[in-house]
Parts: sequence; structure tokens; C-alpha cells
Amino acid sequence: MPSLTGLLTDVRACTLCAAQLPLGPRPVLQLHPSARILIAGQAPGSKVHASGIPFDDASGERLRAWLGITREVFYDARKIAILPMGFCFPGTGKSGDLPPRPECAPTWRSLLLAQLKKVELTLVIGQYAQAYHFPDSAQSVTELVQAWRQHWPHSLPLPHPSPRNNLWLKRNPWFEQELIPVLQSRVAQVLAKAG
Repeated sequence: MPSLTGLLTDVRACTLCAAQLPLGPRPVLQLHPSARILIAGQAPGSKVHASGIPFDDASGERLRAWLGITREVFYDARKIAILPMGFCFPGTGKSGDLPPRPECAPTWRSLLLAQLKKVELTLVIGQYAQAYHFPDSAQSVTELVQAWRQHWPHSLPLPHPSPRNNLWLKRNPWFEQELIPVLQSRVAQVLAKAG
């Protein structure tokens, strides 16, 4: 297995799908072998592409609120790893950002996940991450999130925290009333072990 330093250097220099990326390659991820929580997301948006900081947008603000943690904790790679399904901004389609580029996960994901031996909680955000992490599930995002107890306490499917999902949150009040308090308690418990 390659060293983490070498692997991250290779990932950050990746140009595999450069011709298909409207803003060019800029892989955005956060990883340290000590991380106890893994956030498996979709792909960076244009604002994250510009800053190079994962979840440095309104989605990130909502996600940190869901987790009950500060920016400082969120961006401590020794506590939280952030590995989207695609590391670069894929471009914009008719109803939001395009799906993560299909080349990214098969090329890098298993190598990077193998570095994370201390992860106790994986947060699986959105349909593309859920298709990868729950390959035997034929459920929609809503159905999978509603059945969250099936994967608890090691994995948790979540809807995307994007403002585009405000209507989903309004239609599913149980999510913030029932699931979020349990999630915040679990996050606090896991992070209490982080060094």
C-alpha cells in the first residue's frame, strides 16, 4: 500500500478527467489516519472549488449544525476525514451541480479508505455516496435515511445539507426532531476519543 503522503500527493496532482471539468482539476479532500469520523459526500461545488476547503459553503454550515460541532473541530483532519465521491467540481447542470465524475471513486476511493483504520462513524451524504457505500440498497435517499437505524451506530445515510433540500427538510420534520439529536450525541461520543 502506498504511503499516505505519496497517495495524497498523487490525488492532489490528479488530472484524470481534466478535459471534462469546466473549471479544471482541483481535488478537495481532508484525510488523516487518526480520523474517527468519515464524511462521504458527493463532489465540491463551485464555491468549494474556489476556496479549496471542503464544505466551505452554506451546505457546510448546515452540516456542522447537524453534527453540533464548530468549524475548528470540523476542519481538524485528525478528527474528521472528508472524502467526496468526486474530488473536483464537476460542473453545473439544469437542476444543480452535475454528478461526481465517474473516474474518481474507482481510481482513488479504496486506497484512501484503507488509510482510515480508526473511523467509528461514516456519514454518507446524498445519492451518489449512498450508492457506493450501500451498494445492496435499492432505496431512494428518503427511504434510506428513514431506515437509518439499520446502519446505526457505524454508518448514517443523510440527505444533502444543501439549501436546495429545504423543501425535503420541511416535508420530513422527523429528520431534525428525531435523528439530529441522536447524531449529535454520537458525534460527541466519538470525538471524545479523538486525540
